[in-house]
Amino acid sequence: MHDPVLSLFTESLGIEEPWYVSSVEFSREQKRLDIQLEYRKNVQFPCPQCGGTNTDIYDRQDHSWRHVNYFEHQTHLHTKVPRVWCHDCSRDSNGVRLVDVPWTRKMSHFTKLFEAYVLQLAKDMPVLAIARLVGERDKRIWRIIRHYVDQARAKEDFSNVSRVSIDETAIARGHKYVTVVADIDERKVLFVTPGKDAAVVDTFVEDFVSHKGNPEQVTTVSCDMSPAFIAGTQKAFPSAAITFDKFHVVKVLSEAVDTVRREEQRKHPELKRSRYVWLKNPSNLTTAQAETLGTLSKQNLKTVRAYHMLMNFKELWQQPKAFAKPFLDKWYFWATHSRLKPMIQAAKTIRRHQQGILSWFDTNVTNGLIESMNSLIQAAKRRAKGYRNVDNFITIIYLLLGKLKLHLPT
Repeated sequence: MHDPVLSLFTESLGIEEPWYVSSVEFSREQKRLDIQLEYRKNVQFPCPQCGGTNTDIYDRQDHSWRHVNYFEHQTHLHTKVPRVWCHDCSRDSNGVRLVDVPWTRKMSHFTKLFEAYVLQLAKDMPVLAIARLVGERDKRIWRIIRHYVDQARAKEDFSNVSRVSIDETAIARGHKYVTVVADIDERKVLFVTPGKDAAVVDTFVEDFVSHKGNPEQVTTVSCDMSPAFIAGTQKAFPSAAITFDKFHVVKVLSEAVDTVRREEQRKHPELKRSRYVWLKNPSNLTTAQAETLGTLSKQNLKTVRAYHMLMNFKELWQQPKAFAKPFLDKWYFWATHSRLKPMIQAAKTIRRHQQGILSWFDTNVTNGLIESMNSLIQAAKRRAKGYRNVDNFITIIYLLLGKLKLHLPT
């Protein structure tokens, strides 16, 4: 006899022949819905290993799966999944195989739709919040996310990658970092690994090649002036032009200016608590900071001289390419004759990395992409109040910024 309620659930669950909903049990007290599934009689299931139909049903095993909630009621699917005896496979080994059912993946305790729901939530919510929302342990939620991320990454193709950006981001206090490598042109994360030494570049190259990437094809690498990144990049990508990121280059000088200020404030207490006055761009200063800068700039201070060197250096990237090298040479002479030790040391650092700095006029790339990614990564970390596991942190970075094709059911 046709039951419209069971037919409705069969349709809404997307259950297809030979499977159907045989019963539905609702518990108001437990706020739970249990749906029993059955298959038609005389069905011959294909072998899940070889795909052949030379099979017989051997026995049946009870299985249950968590499904998306119906009207805020926790929903579970149940059935006896048949194991089939494959006469073809049995010639070489034990021919008993558990049949694949279409609403779940192997070894999962959840339906595909439930997992798709979790993946969508994970892009906007901390995993602990998702676990509380759906009433599951966070470890089980992490297993879902890792499965789909790992599956999607295994299918990644890096054969067209030619320009990459490398930078590190903090995972926790205590100098714990992960290194992030991004495709500049596709604006996506390619690879994430713990640490920030030269070995991380070697690890990236291994992963890069395993995804059809060609190191000889990489023409540009944007990174900071870390000796580890430089050494690793020169070894791994001998054909690539290294371009040092503007932000990190300016950071060297900003730190030198701040060192001058801290040394001078011992005799000039008016410099105390003025750190950001000298480090911010003038357009980003608050009204009070702008007034402070105006007042202090009129005094004959070493910090003022260092600040002018910093601001003048920033004009490098506004120069035509033909004037960039002469501009940098003139600035270097000024800085090294300033008698300000921190600025002299910074200027020599700039000189040692001059080729990578001037490379920008050919490549026109920066780490701006990764810097914007880092802000999203840190926001996710703050929402989750940190990550207990570095692998979980890496998984979330891939999910948020890897532009992965997750192949989720709709």
